[in-house]
Amino acid sequence: GFLEPSSGRVSVGGVDVGEDRIGVQRQIGYLPENAPLYPEMFVGEYLFMMAELRQIPAFEIRSAVIEASRDTGLENRLGERIGTLSKGYRQRVGLAQAIVHRPEVLVLDEPTNGLDPMQIQSIRELIVRLAEQTTIILSTHILQEIEAVCDRVLVMIQGSLVADARLSELIGSHAVGLTLARPPDDAAGVSSRLAAIPGISAIRPSSTEPSAGDVSSWTLECESPRALVPAVIDACRQEGWTIAGVAPERPSLERVFRSLQREELERVGVGEPSE
Repeated sequence: GFLEPSSGRVSVGGVDVGEDRIGVQRQIGYLPENAPLYPEMFVGEYLFMMAELRQIPAFEIRSAVIEASRDTGLENRLGERIGTLSKGYRQRVGLAQAIVHRPEVLVLDEPTNGLDPMQIQSIRELIVRLAEQTTIILSTHILQEIEAVCDRVLVMIQGSLVADARLSELIGSHAVGLTLARPPDDAAGVSSRLAAIPGISAIRPSSTEPSAGDVSSWTLECESPRALVPAVIDACRQEGWTIAGVAPERPSLERVFRSLQREELERVGVGEPSE
């Protein structure tokens, strides 16, 4: 409801934004990147005010504030001024105001921005707990955050939606990485033997890195990486090859994002993104 749409329509829980903006807002909790807090107010005082603004019935406000403070670990901070809290606890206060009316949808924008590692872990655990009862939309540029807390990922690049999938599908493995110690000189023979293993659709050599002993690496494309690993091990043993490592490859979300970014920029005719 903050911006008027130029086209299309948006509904939340079956309620159209254009027809009933307040009805939509009642279903949504929102925590912007910089939480809308008043440092001179007490935590409890602020949450009571937000509950009133959310039009929670007067006889339910106390229990709503207690429940929101309990869910966010603020039970012992209600009598403290917001300005005296650490940034991590101020973020918790922001989350408490966003859930005090028990919204169906909770929108979080960069919820751990500027927090230290311990605070980040604490907020992530809190988000996972809240997600048991509420649909959470998390907007962030921190890819590790997505891997830590999200089930489904939507990737937008240059204003276009380029991916919408479960996290497990987006970073799912379709390859097995194999590294041989003291590999045979006949690389073509190795590839030929590996290609004979049922289930392998393609083989490509990986970059070889120097180590204490010579090693050679291959990436084996397949549909079921976990099922393929035992067959690869058996083939290597039959050939007398020494395995330095073999396991399904799991691409990082950063690697997936860069690949999607490259594809989208190529599609629209733009060069490589600057670092």
